Amino acid sequence: MSSDAEHFLYLDISSMKHLLFLLLSFSVFSQIPKEKIQVTDLLKIKTAGKPIVSPNGSQFIFTVAAIVDDPDKKGDFVYQTHLYVGNVSTGETRALTSGKYSISSPTWSPDGSKIAFARDMGNKSQVYVLDLAGGEPQAITNLPFSVSNPIWDASGKEIYFQSTFTYRDFLIDSVYNKRSLRPSWTIEKPVISSNSSKKSKANPNGSIEEVRAYLTQNELDKKAKVINRLNFQEECATTSELPLPAIFKTNLTGKPVLINNPFQRWSDFEIGKSGIYAVIPADSLAHPDKVLDAYIGLNTTNGQKVIYEKKGYRMSNLTLSPSEKWLVFQEAKSTGVQNASLQIIDLQKPNIVKKVPFDRVITQVKWSADESKLYFSAQDQGGVPIFSYDVASNQVKQMSSHSDGVLGFDVINNGFIYAKTSIENPSELYLQAGESVKQLTSLNVEWLASKSIVKPSKHSFTNSKGQKVDYWVMKPTDYQVGKKYPLVLEIHGGPSAMWGTGEASMWHEFQYYAAKGMGIVYANPRGSGGYGTDFLAANVKDWGAGPTADVMKALDLTIAEGWADTTQLGVTGGSYAGYLVSWIVGHTNRFKVACAQRGVYELSTFMGEGNAWRLVPNYFGGYPWEKATKAILDRESPYTYVQNIKTPLLIFHGENDLRTGVIQSEMLYKSLKVLGREVEYVRHPGATHELTRSGNNRQRIDQMLRTFEFFARYLQIN
Repeated sequence: MSSDAEHFLYLDISSMKHLLFLLLSFSVFSQIPKEKIQVTDLLKIKTAGKPIVSPNGSQFIFTVAAIVDDPDKKGDFVYQTHLYVGNVSTGETRALTSGKYSISSPTWSPDGSKIAFARDMGNKSQVYVLDLAGGEPQAITNLPFSVSNPIWDASGKEIYFQSTFTYRDFLIDSVYNKRSLRPSWTIEKPVISSNSSKKSKANPNGSIEEVRAYLTQNELDKKAKVINRLNFQEECATTSELPLPAIFKTNLTGKPVLINNPFQRWSDFEIGKSGIYAVIPADSLAHPDKVLDAYIGLNTTNGQKVIYEKKGYRMSNLTLSPSEKWLVFQEAKSTGVQNASLQIIDLQKPNIVKKVPFDRVITQVKWSADESKLYFSAQDQGGVPIFSYDVASNQVKQMSSHSDGVLGFDVINNGFIYAKTSIENPSELYLQAGESVKQLTSLNVEWLASKSIVKPSKHSFTNSKGQKVDYWVMKPTDYQVGKKYPLVLEIHGGPSAMWGTGEASMWHEFQYYAAKGMGIVYANPRGSGGYGTDFLAANVKDWGAGPTADVMKALDLTIAEGWADTTQLGVTGGSYAGYLVSWIVGHTNRFKVACAQRGVYELSTFMGEGNAWRLVPNYFGGYPWEKATKAILDRESPYTYVQNIKTPLLIFHGENDLRTGVIQSEMLYKSLKVLGREVEYVRHPGATHELTRSGNNRQRIDQMLRTFEFFARYLQIN
C-alpha cells in the first residue's frame, strides 16, 4: 500500500473516529435529563409589555419587567421595568433605559423622534422624554405629586398626562384651583354640605370653627380618620379621602396646565381634534361613590356636549379612530353580571351606534390605519387570541392562535407585533405576518433551555346546565406509566377569571407543583370569563354547589385516566377560589389536604369588610339586611358549614388585604381551632390581595413553599 493510500486511510479512520466521538457525545448529551422547575425560577421570569409601533412603522417599543436583587435590603427582591426599542424588519432589540428606577406607559412622538414615559424616581413618578438622536432621558415635569400615562398631542409639541388630587387638597390648592372650584355633589358629611376653605386658628378651647380647625389638623396629623364616603376601602388601607382624576397638559419646557375640573371625576378620556372625549358620572349631584351610570361627553373650550348616554349603563375604554370618524367603547349594565359589549359610534352621526357581535371579555382594542377594521384581543376558552372586526360586513374573524395568550399588541402593515404567553415560554414578543410567526425576543429562552416543561392537555365536558366546561390536566414532570401520583385540584378566583394555556399568572406555580411530583387539574367552571355572558352569569345565587359540581367533574374525569392516587388528593385556590375550597371541604371529605388563600368565607361579613363588596348585590340580588337575600347569603356561605370541615386546611391572607378582608380568614381559622380541627393560619405582613401575583417576591416564594410543605405532610411527595 502506498504511503498516500495509508495517509488517506488514516485520515478516513481518524475522521470516522471523530464523527463517532461526536455522535456518542451528542447521544450522551441528549440523554442528560433536563432540570425540573425550582421555586426560585420565579425570580428569573421576564415579562414583555405591550409593543407600540412607531408612526412610520419601522420600529417598535416595549417594556421588560424583571425581578432583581433589592439593592437596599439583602435577601429581598424588587421589580424593575425598562424600555426597549426594536427594528420591525430585522427583529433586533436593545435597551433604552437601565438602572434602579422603573418606567411605564411609553409613547412615541408623532414624528417618531422621541419617546415619552413616566419614570418612578423612588418618590414621585414624573414625565420624561428621550430623544432617539442621543442623550439621557430628560424630566419635563417636576411636580409635588406623582403623574402617569403621558400622551403626545398631534403637533408633537405638547404632552398630556394624568394625576390625582385628594378632595381636601384640591379644594384649597392655590395653584391649580385658582377659581375656587367646588363640587356639584354633596360630601355626605351629616349636616355640613361642604368643606370650607376658610382658614381658622386651630384651638380645642375656641369657637366651633376653631374646634373644627383643630379636629381637621388631627386628621392631617394622622390622629384620626373620619369617614363619610361609601367606598372607603382601598386595596391595603381605609381612607377618608376621595381621589379626583386630573388631566394636565405641558409643552417640553413650560409649566403644566390643568385642563379638566377634577370634581367632574372623568374615569377615561381620549384626546381628539374636536376636543376631549371623556366618560363622566351620569348624576352630577349625587356623591361619586353612589353613581354607577355614566355617559360620554365631548369637552371643548365652549363647554360640554353629551355624545352618548344610556340609562342603567356605564362606559369605559374609549378609543378614537385615526381620523376621528369613529369612537369605540365598551358598555355594560351598571349592576348585575355580564360581559361588556363593544360599541362603535359614528361621530358625524352620533345617533348611529353599532354593536360588535362578540360576547367575551375584551382586553385591548386597536383601529386599522384605514379604519375599515377594528382589532381586539379577548379571553376565549382558555386562550387570548387577536380578532378582527370588519366594520362594513359586521363580521368577526380570529387572527391568532387559540392556545396562547396575547398580553398586548400593535398593528403593522401585514400583521401584528404582540407580547404572548405560552406553555413553552411565559413571555416573549412575536411578529405575525399572514400565517408566518417570528419570535422577536429571547427574554426567557436561555434559562428555560435546561428546564423540563410539562404541557397540559385540554379536555371538556357538558355540565348539568348543558354548558361546555373546559379543563386541563398536567401530569407530574417525571411521570412514568404504571405509577400512581398525588393529584391537586387548582381553582381560579374572580369568580369571573379564566384559566387556560393563554393565562400567564399561574405558569410558574403549575410547573413547580408538577416538578414536585404532583399532577394538576384546573378548570373553568360556570361563572368563568371567556365563554360569554350566559356562562359568566351561570353562578348567580349559586357560588357554591354549581361551580363545585364542575370542578369536581374535572377531577373525576382526570382520575378516570388511571394514573392518579385517589387517596392522595389536594385542593387549593385563592380569592373566590379560597371561598370554593372552603365550600368543598365543608361538603366532602374526599381531599386529604386543602389550602384556602385570601378567600371570602362569610358573605354577610364580606359586605362590610371587603372593597369588592358589590359582588354581594350583583351576584345575590340584594343586601344582608333583606330577609330573602340574607337566606341566600347564609346558604351560600362556607362558614355556615364550618362544623363539617374535617380536611386538614392551610389558610393564607395578606395582612393588608382589603379586597376580601382579613376578618374572613380569622373567623374561619378561629372556628376550626375551637372545633379542634387540623388547621394552620399564615398571615403575610404588609401583603395585599395581590400577594401571589405581583406582591413581595419573598412572600410569593414563601406562600408557594408553605403550601408545598403543608401538602407534603399529608400527601406522598418529597
